[in-house]
Amino acid sequence: MSRLRVFIDFGSTFTKGVAFDLESESLAARVQSPSTADTDITVGLRKTLDALARELPVGEAELAGALACSSAAGGLRMVCVGLVPDYTTKAGRLAALGAGAKVVGSFSYELSASELREMDALAPDIVLLTGGTDGGNRKTIVRNAELIAASSAVRNVIAAGNKSARDEIESAFEGSGKNLRFAKNVMPEFGVLELSSVNEQIRELFIGRITEAKGIARAEELIGGLVMPTPAAVFAAARLIAEGTPSEAGLGELLLVDVGGATTDVYSVAKGAPTRADARLMGLTEPRAKRTVEGDLGLFHNLDTLAEIAGESDIFAADDPGLFGENVKDLRARLSVPDGDALTRCQRMLSRLAVKTAVERHVGRLEAILTGEGEVWVQRGKDLSNLPTVLGAGGPLAFSSDPRYVLEGVLPGAPGVLAPRAPKFLLDSKYILFAVGLLAQSEPAKALRIVKKYLTDI
Repeated sequence: MSRLRVFIDFGSTFTKGVAFDLESESLAARVQSPSTADTDITVGLRKTLDALARELPVGEAELAGALACSSAAGGLRMVCVGLVPDYTTKAGRLAALGAGAKVVGSFSYELSASELREMDALAPDIVLLTGGTDGGNRKTIVRNAELIAASSAVRNVIAAGNKSARDEIESAFEGSGKNLRFAKNVMPEFGVLELSSVNEQIRELFIGRITEAKGIARAEELIGGLVMPTPAAVFAAARLIAEGTPSEAGLGELLLVDVGGATTDVYSVAKGAPTRADARLMGLTEPRAKRTVEGDLGLFHNLDTLAEIAGESDIFAADDPGLFGENVKDLRARLSVPDGDALTRCQRMLSRLAVKTAVERHVGRLEAILTGEGEVWVQRGKDLSNLPTVLGAGGPLAFSSDPRYVLEGVLPGAPGVLAPRAPKFLLDSKYILFAVGLLAQSEPAKALRIVKKYLTDI
């Protein structure tokens, strides 16, 4: 007897529905309809549920237990304000991205008047305020708190800096009408990251406030409820696949590239220690599980940007000169679902470019620096050059005519780029990672066994 669980993803381009049969631990159905986040998100949801009902006997009980995630309308927009760019500001960015937010701006040191105007223009859903180790510098974070409290465009603020400044920060926001929350310091000691506390605060704000503003709360009349941002669900799936459970082994360290309509997200679950024996690691040590999001590399909303990048690249221009232009307009009109040889080739090349660019921004760099002691090799970021597995996800990959060509964009194309050199390529061919991440919250071993069945070698 089947035991169906339904999962929904409100994406920026499509609203997806997935049903797992938990008894047979298999995929029962997967459907999608164009998203309607700009008007009424429940219109796209109803079409997706109707499509699912045509595939399966989905009743009220299954819908009442359905769980959803969302990246509709661009996801959760966040600005990070810290003290030093390479340390507390970067720690804030890592915390925000790990929770599924889209970082639209970062500022360091004391905010200037022009930076405050720039921040207001970005219209963030949340400002993450960091700065100072516990017991260290508190002057800057307190001054920034005073400036942000006076901002007219900021509603939600999470303070995750020097705990010694808490009382002064609280006083700064008193009477401001803003929703101020506190989390543990993202860098309580120099070089030490503490991300889980602020991650939880971001997710709570996403569910409790931001989703209602984007109209997603109305969907709860049709399904069980919204659990987390889509990137957080995919991140949970990546960690599950890499690390496994006590009863089910994972695949080990990996890189996951998720190409979407609005962004291209990269997740690594790997230590990233130097593989060159004489390399010195510089800057903040990055977490084993890391996410970056590239808001200019989506295969629907950012087609023009990708085409410009491709036109500037000798590799892509020489590969097929004149391919872009009108084809990009046609792809947008078709929601990036290509029809015909020219559109297929155009999307394939832009997808590969999105993968290549996003991975180069995610991985570390190795460079030689001349010092008084002679030449010194310096590594910044994670060394993923020996990573054994690369997993591809997202519609432009799952439905590509040549997913391996697209995913091979991860291979290093420039000296010093610490991207995987000879990995095994796997594909989320059924486009179910978001559902795996949602199921992993309650039944991780089942979620892992299911996803293993549908990861395809390419």
